Amino acid sequence: MKRKPSCKLCRRLGVKLFLKGERCFTQKCAFLKRPYPPGIKGKRRKPPLSEYGEQLREKQKLKQIYGIGERQLKKYVEEVLKKKGKTLDLGDELIKKLELRLDRVVYQLGFATSQAQARQLVSHGYFLVNDEPVNIPSFELKLGDKISLRPTKKNKKIIEFIKLRIKSQKVPSWLKLDPEKLEGKVENTPKLKDISPPFNTSKIFEFYSK
Repeated sequence: MKRKPSCKLCRRLGVKLFLKGERCFTQKCAFLKRPYPPGIKGKRRKPPLSEYGEQLREKQKLKQIYGIGERQLKKYVEEVLKKKGKTLDLGDELIKKLELRLDRVVYQLGFATSQAQARQLVSHGYFLVNDEPVNIPSFELKLGDKISLRPTKKNKKIIEFIKLRIKSQKVPSWLKLDPEKLEGKVENTPKLKDISPPFNTSKIFEFYSK
């Protein structure tokens, strides 16, 4: 997936996506400095979006937050819609697929400062799942799965940075982190209400249901 400048994406979509990791929590954040769309006409009032425009915007937010492409997102949505039933919450099912990706869990555990870095570390073989090496960012984790750093990678400089960083890391309620062992575990299933993401899942399903 072709990447655009992270800060411009946040400004264009009108919401902080936290694509640059820790920088997004500082006053250096471009979204805080220029909270309007990029471009010469950025400060002018924009006309309201159409229904299609709103759906497209919500879809773009999700794709950028999780660092996934159009094909992958469409696949997730189609898989969820196939399960559609009276007792199934579509939003919960979609969030579960997104949050239990290996690269997302690596980011949520604090092993990476951004989603993009998490994807890169996974691709470079830094992690084990249940003591087996996995280098696929989209690998879907299950309840009880253990995520740990590969022993052969523990002498890398980035690992020392991770050790310092995760001491104060707050992880989501469905994950458990052992800072001493540099291990994480999937304890529960993530729910939409626990996350309150900056995008509307209903609009996204409407987009793909046409």
